[in-house]
Amino acid sequence: MNFAYRYVILLFTVLLIGCKASSQQFRTHAVKKGETISSIARKYQISPAKILEYNKELRADAPLRPNTILVIPGGTRVEEAASTISKPTDSTDLNKPTAFRSHRVRRRETLFSITRRYEITEDELKRYNPALYSESLQKGMVLRIPVYPEGRDAETAQETELITYTVKPKETRWSIAHANGISIDSLLKLNPELSESSSYLAIGQELKLPKPAGSDVEQKETELYISYTVPPKKTLFSLSQEFKISREEIIRLNPEIIERGNLQQGMVLRLPERKADSTEINTENFVFYEVKPKQTEYSLTRKLGLGYRELLDLNPDLAMGLKAGMVLKIPRDKAASLEVKNALVLDAFDLRDSINVMNTPKLMILFPFRLDRLRLEDEAGTQKRIEQNNALKYSLGLYSGLLVAMDSIADMGVSVDVKTYDTELNAEKVNSLIMREDLGSLSAIIGPLEPGAISQVAARTASLGVPVIAPVPVDSDLPLENIFYTYTTEKLLRERMLEYMEEAVTDQHIMIISDQKNRDAEGRILESFPDADLIPLKEEEKNISLDMEDFRSRLVEEKDNWVFVETDNFKILSSVTSILNSSNADTTRIRMFTTNKNRAFDSDVISATHLSNLEFTYPSVYREAPNSAFISRYRRRFGGDPDRYAVRGFDLGMDLLLRLAYKMNLFDVADQIGETRYTGNKFNYIKDPQSGYYNTSFYILKYENLQIREISEQ
Repeated sequence: MNFAYRYVILLFTVLLIGCKASSQQFRTHAVKKGETISSIARKYQISPAKILEYNKELRADAPLRPNTILVIPGGTRVEEAASTISKPTDSTDLNKPTAFRSHRVRRRETLFSITRRYEITEDELKRYNPALYSESLQKGMVLRIPVYPEGRDAETAQETELITYTVKPKETRWSIAHANGISIDSLLKLNPELSESSSYLAIGQELKLPKPAGSDVEQKETELYISYTVPPKKTLFSLSQEFKISREEIIRLNPEIIERGNLQQGMVLRLPERKADSTEINTENFVFYEVKPKQTEYSLTRKLGLGYRELLDLNPDLAMGLKAGMVLKIPRDKAASLEVKNALVLDAFDLRDSINVMNTPKLMILFPFRLDRLRLEDEAGTQKRIEQNNALKYSLGLYSGLLVAMDSIADMGVSVDVKTYDTELNAEKVNSLIMREDLGSLSAIIGPLEPGAISQVAARTASLGVPVIAPVPVDSDLPLENIFYTYTTEKLLRERMLEYMEEAVTDQHIMIISDQKNRDAEGRILESFPDADLIPLKEEEKNISLDMEDFRSRLVEEKDNWVFVETDNFKILSSVTSILNSSNADTTRIRMFTTNKNRAFDSDVISATHLSNLEFTYPSVYREAPNSAFISRYRRRFGGDPDRYAVRGFDLGMDLLLRLAYKMNLFDVADQIGETRYTGNKFNYIKDPQSGYYNTSFYILKYENLQIREISEQ
């Protein structure tokens, strides 16, 4: 059976129904005192080796620490552990907990909602769950909830300790988080009204921020108060020496020390810290870095290129220890060697190493498969229709690659819920599909392919914060912030090509050949190379081509002749490349370039040998896929080699799913992650202030010895 026809049959079996790319199912377990790996394994009817396999930080011979959260593979359902409440104490102090209960964090819960539910303050919740000082709230966390005696003034305890902050010019979410000693996740949870599709803040915008610790006691004019978690073996004397205040002052600020008999490990104290400097913190002066889990002082200083003492002077909170989620400031003039995006220093890391198997992306795919016009029982007719219909060919290629991406992500332990629909290239059909779905529950929508339909879907989902992935080039700048334009624009490709040329050109003779439709490209090239030689095209009867004699008379022998060819007419291109190739000699060396490699260059009439002889160089969003695990997997599933559309579908799918497996907010990830690279495509999204997110990645490619190579690989 024909290869293309086989995956049409496969497509027919999955379209119009929800599907799930399922990985192994997981649950979590909070370790209780006295439990061992063996006892937990027996409880869930799995082997101890399986627990060790999915919890790499554990050692088989080491005891388990209570409240450690373990990932449990397998599907055996067990009852949730009953909430444990410790025995009441004899204390009559209404502000001391008499017991504790446990709470497993559910989806969409926040610190605010949990404190409201149990009538406690956020400070009390963090006091008994110290991990919350360095980690954001995550689904599945098991928290200790203090239980207080009856008669406690719940209203007073629930008084929200927040202030209103007004955004100043040149401030970002990261600069504000740093200045107030909180993580980005905490800032977003305190201000749920912040846009999920943009990281930008408006000047004058009001935010809710934590009241500075210790603001309920008298402060010295030059002091602010910070939270300090007492480490092991710390004494009042050593603490007073470190912070240069008396022991009496520490006790006055922290009466809990007297209540609990002495300074104890794990206590969270209010202590004064003098400001390091009064320089205004904004994007003009500083860039910012968000500390990652398991990061060490050594890895941090190597990453940022600063000594730890210098970092400590700039970020005094580091004295309390390095914690994931901390936002550090770095002087902009010392960040020249760092990759910075939206004033945030980026980490170069592989998303495959950063996934959270608890995340379950939920996708909707809207492609025009045109099943309404296919007669699958007619194999020959179906194959012919696929070959003649570009939209259908593109859809099938993209979708087959997406299926392989979902298989691959499932092998990594991530489940994906997918619903796929045939839009039939019909706007009314698209509208009816999105009207009947719960769009707010989606992680992303891939498609449709038509620009008008993309706008329609994005407008419907913009207020819900659902990203819409445009899998094909879209020319129009739609004023919608939730669209991800996955193709780098022709304009940006031209700019990147000219930037490359400006660096590469030394004393070469620059020539430009362009037709009437590409005068804008010609003008832009002349801006970069004002001394370039313009070579006219001449029209003979119905043909337009070069005047060979005129062209050859303009070639120089003492320099290389670098020729820009700007046209989308394959007839002109065929004639021009032939003349350039025949004129290329030891005495007149010619190399060919373009700022826009369009479909004309892929025409069968264009000689690959000529292009190779001319070392043809151009910008591209795509490179030929080398032999890879993806190609092997694709062959096993579909019985043939993937075309460029299938490669695109796989790369697009892997990038989207890995980003969502890292963090279930695609907008945040776009701001925080730099360039990602896959089989034949790269992605690096930059937010346009007036529109959506644009992929800015590109390749500079070159024909050489009948092969296409990436310039940077040479």
